[in-house]
Amino acid sequence: MPISRRDLVDAGSPEALVKRILQAEPNLPVPVPIEDLCARLGILRIESLDIDEFEGGLVTDAKRSEGTILAKRRGEPRRRFTIAHELAHFLMTHHVPDQPGRFLCKSSDLLRLTAKEGDQRQRREVEANRFASLMLMPPHLLRDAMAAFREPDLQHVLVLARDFAVSKEAAARAYVQYHSEKIAIVVAGNGRVQRCYRSLNFPAVIAAVGDPVPTGSLYHSGPYLPNIASDIAACSSDLWIDVKRDLHAPALYEQVYRQQNSFAMILLRLEAVPEESAEERRLNEGWRHRFHAGRR
Repeated sequence: MPISRRDLVDAGSPEALVKRILQAEPNLPVPVPIEDLCARLGILRIESLDIDEFEGGLVTDAKRSEGTILAKRRGEPRRRFTIAHELAHFLMTHHVPDQPGRFLCKSSDLLRLTAKEGDQRQRREVEANRFASLMLMPPHLLRDAMAAFREPDLQHVLVLARDFAVSKEAAARAYVQYHSEKIAIVVAGNGRVQRCYRSLNFPAVIAAVGDPVPTGSLYHSGPYLPNIASDIAACSSDLWIDVKRDLHAPALYEQVYRQQNSFAMILLRLEAVPEESAEERRLNEGWRHRFHAGRR
């Protein structure tokens, strides 16, 4: 691997770092050999982390000339994301550790997608996660892999997770981001919404984090076999999104994938509502006028 630290000078954002690495490594294989990449960029060792409350860590000198990455052994996909996350802390010199020469990151840090304004610690964790996602699933390779996918389906997420050697949730985030359809993936645990990932054109989901999964959802229609995606079925759109009165309700479809430990992914696919013709609008407006006039 010809990449070196010299190639990354002045690349201060996750996107810029990944772009420089991909320019130097245009033929990266899938899955990306993240440990080899670490070794080339100054990481001397990757060791097991034995501190219960933390998922990963980095030990380095003040000049970031070399470092050791620490990662919990909780399955290879999760470990790979942790390694890539800690590599970001090592490469991004504006990332200042809580303790001199040592970063320690919790599981919640590796899930963080947004940061509170002014919170520098949260901001660096968000940047490290963006780097890890982009590095383990390079956009051009991800687009190539998704070119064969047509209608949204959680089986595609499973294929991406397997081929790129990432967690199912990391694959789900990327799938939602790069798919052309209006989709969202809700992560549920113990019958409650844990996280939700939406494409830019999917409306806000009305079930907030911590809320129960809506009673009418396909999620409750099981039993489902674990680790096998259900069929895709229509559901009432107002279970998940705000449907305006007097407007056509869009068609919404659900698919459920049960995992171990009471977790599940729920795929939501929204179909666009056909625009009304001028004649349909005229008739509907006349009907609404007569209806409301009659109530006075």
